[in-house]
Amino acid sequence: MSKPVLHSIHVYPLKAARGHAPREAVVEPWGLAGDRRWVLIDESSQVITQRAHPRMALTAAEPLPGGGVRLSGPGVESLTVPVPEPIGTTTVEMPRDKVEGVPADAAAHAWFSDILGVDVSLVHLDDPATRRPIDPAYARPGETVSFADAYPLLLTTVASLDTLNALIARGDRPDEGPLPMNRFRPNVVVEGTESWAEDGWSRIAIGEATFRIAKACGRCVVTTTDQYTAERGGEPLRTLGRHRRFDGKLVFGQNLVPESLGTVRLGDPVRILE
Repeated sequence: MSKPVLHSIHVYPLKAARGHAPREAVVEPWGLAGDRRWVLIDESSQVITQRAHPRMALTAAEPLPGGGVRLSGPGVESLTVPVPEPIGTTTVEMPRDKVEGVPADAAAHAWFSDILGVDVSLVHLDDPATRRPIDPAYARPGETVSFADAYPLLLTTVASLDTLNALIARGDRPDEGPLPMNRFRPNVVVEGTESWAEDGWSRIAIGEATFRIAKACGRCVVTTTDQYTAERGGEPLRTLGRHRRFDGKLVFGQNLVPESLGTVRLGDPVRILE
């Protein structure tokens, strides 16, 4: 077995939209720089994700210098959205908590509303250092997170996906596999490990940064969404339910919290500290 290294990096400027894969990324206390700093909400301030709106998979937000994004999607012209002026905030209702963010201009709201067929608003997280604490059951004082589901980063491994795909191939619907890693929307992907080795990690270092493992990641219906077509199937939840059910959760990947900051780069060694 070769030594673990960083296989790929993924940043999602807009929660639930397509991400991009840079060769390096800066680790900030609340996640990778630029990750999930934008979110869509509906008229009742509820966050919009692929859980209820799988067409979000067909949209993309390209990061721009200064924190803005260039939006692209099916059947529409691209739209450049700058970071909004902090003249007031609106409430974003997340599954676990409420977060204040700054709304973008009306053009961005209309752009997404046309694609999704519902009235939505685009919101920017202006101050990730103070706006949203991590779940206190897994956090240390002062730790915060962006608009990610719950934790600053998500880690997966190539070996675990290979094993999961092998299990899918032996299951009831082998035609649904093999699945690509983008079904799981990770931030960092590690290669050079045994399958499920990440289950036993407590602290790791990737390049210049160190992280602790907060908890395993319980997976939802988003993983059944083809990230290229927005169509849904039954995998991987069917197979995870048979082979990776822990404490009532279907588990794939591990949630990370940064302990020390720095830059991570493709090919960086991944050291298992505990």
